[in-house]
Amino acid sequence: MDSTTTSWHEVPPQDVPDEGRVRSVTVDGRSIALTRCGGHLGALENHCPHQGGPLGEGSIEGGLLRCPWHGYDYDPITGAPPGELADHLDDRVAAYEVEEGPGGVQVRLPDRLAPGRTVADVLVETLVAHGIDTVFGMVGHSNLGFADALRHAEERGELRFVGIRHEGAAAFAASAYGKLTGRPAACFAIAGPGSTNLLTGLYDAKLDGAPVVAISGQVPSRVLGRGAFQDLDLSAVFRDVAISTTTVQAGSDHAELAALAVKHARDGRGVAHLVLPDEVQAQPSSAPAGSPDGRYSHSPVGPEPDALARAAELVASAVRPVLVVGHGARGAGREVIALGEQLGAPVLTTFKAKGLVPDTHPLGAGVLGRSGTPVASWLMNEADLLVVVGASFSNHTGIAPWQRIVQIDDTPTAIGRFDAVTADLLGDAAVAVPALAEAVRVAGARAQDQRDDVAARWAIWRAEKARRVADDRGRGVSAAAVFAALSEHLPVDAVVAVDVGNHAYSLGRYLESKGQPVLMSGYLGSIGFGYPAAMGAWAADPTRPVVAVTGDGGFGQYAMELTTAVHHGIPVKHVLLNNNSLGKISKEQLAADYPVWHTSLTNPDWAAYAALCGARGIRVTQRGELDAAMVELFATEGPVLLCVEQDPELL
Repeated sequence: MDSTTTSWHEVPPQDVPDEGRVRSVTVDGRSIALTRCGGHLGALENHCPHQGGPLGEGSIEGGLLRCPWHGYDYDPITGAPPGELADHLDDRVAAYEVEEGPGGVQVRLPDRLAPGRTVADVLVETLVAHGIDTVFGMVGHSNLGFADALRHAEERGELRFVGIRHEGAAAFAASAYGKLTGRPAACFAIAGPGSTNLLTGLYDAKLDGAPVVAISGQVPSRVLGRGAFQDLDLSAVFRDVAISTTTVQAGSDHAELAALAVKHARDGRGVAHLVLPDEVQAQPSSAPAGSPDGRYSHSPVGPEPDALARAAELVASAVRPVLVVGHGARGAGREVIALGEQLGAPVLTTFKAKGLVPDTHPLGAGVLGRSGTPVASWLMNEADLLVVVGASFSNHTGIAPWQRIVQIDDTPTAIGRFDAVTADLLGDAAVAVPALAEAVRVAGARAQDQRDDVAARWAIWRAEKARRVADDRGRGVSAAAVFAALSEHLPVDAVVAVDVGNHAYSLGRYLESKGQPVLMSGYLGSIGFGYPAAMGAWAADPTRPVVAVTGDGGFGQYAMELTTAVHHGIPVKHVLLNNNSLGKISKEQLAADYPVWHTSLTNPDWAAYAALCGARGIRVTQRGELDAAMVELFATEGPVLLCVEQDPELL
């Protein structure tokens, strides 16, 4: 070897093998197979030339090193195949000089070259340029080239990589990030099962209109479609869940495909999917990253004049108008409140939009529907016109189809989705609502101020809630008591991520939001969403407090992600309502005249489990312990789990 291109590196004494042994040793950050055979030390590149088998995991038999994967033999000192094979196979393993002396063992390795730019670097740099700043995922054998490009970007301070314990959590976290910000994060997995594990979280994003970029490693192109290990047609697998799914080839315009993935996710408010064959990721590339300049429109669209005039006429003539706002109005909270104040009209929200209008506002009437309050339902039923902004008319929300309705939405297919509406405004809520407000002002409104009605209905409901808070059957704390305490202690700037189950219905009814947004698995309704979603909310804005509210059934599906929070320092404040059962399913079985069957759960002591994971664990068994526990929950740095033993009958 040329001494100007190589250097000697020490081998840790504990890694030097005994006679007749081989072992994998990391030297200067590189893996070598270190052997001792016939009294001589040898050092070989630690992979066979066939499929990269780790020779250091092989064995020495008859003076030869046998590859553990395919049984091929090599000279443990020179790396040459034995006998006639040396003449017929281009199969030599690179060998390195070794010296053993009083000071220990040294190996002479080629000096490291500056890493060349790869296709993966082009892809990652383009994703970053188009606004991707967070990637949730798991590194594995078929995505190593892309993972290394992510590492480079993270070292440059361009993005954050959150390594998770299950790919489903990565997809849920990315979905929650998109719901909260309207911008995509990325989730990342290997070929085969790693990618299929993403699907549930990606369907959550699809159904709730959250932008996500999903990235799959793939088996090498030369074995793709031949039944290789973890060989799946991933574009076929993802075709239903994704707006676009594209396999990146060696000759592709790599920057453009990455740019289109982000554009499709953002513009289509859904999932864009990229498939990266293993060898393509590491191919050299000098192409520049794709620029976002000129690729996006930021001009919200307003309603047509004739439609605006018709809607304004209806609103101006209404005596008891009521506003119903959904998640589609998240970017127009101020405008919605301003219209409500102009009309003196109550503002109800869907469950997905909880927090868009604070319950502390004189016109805020809480959530409408199955997860809602009698405040909202009474006001809707007493209305003579509903102005529905950015809501999907889900059966869970229960917007009265018999009412006169002015619907505002930016998607044509959402207008009159299930039942005919009286008038519609097609446009962005942030433009359409102020335009409607101005048109009504000019026309002159007849609306009565309904603030007194809102206050009266809240007084009735709060009195009932107080009675439910005090309920105690000696079998745990009531849900009303849990959410009364959380309402009092929840930071004003917090984000709440809620799972699926009885606790979610209780949160919708009892938690009085001061404007804190609530993230949920809306139309998919997937159990397990809550805790990964809280991690996604933290990534979207690490300066905001993040609270996960789950049941024991949902948290049990991704309980190991608590170690992810500990590992990355993600300070999720977790309120876990534990009833040792799938309580919602038990309730549904009874309601359908079925016996309760197989809904009981065997759980650990969740507070002790949190401590084992390196987090803080708190356990509450009585209502009187709640306030002190909530104080500790929010005062403790880092991830905390507050387990409340909850009576499943006191919802």
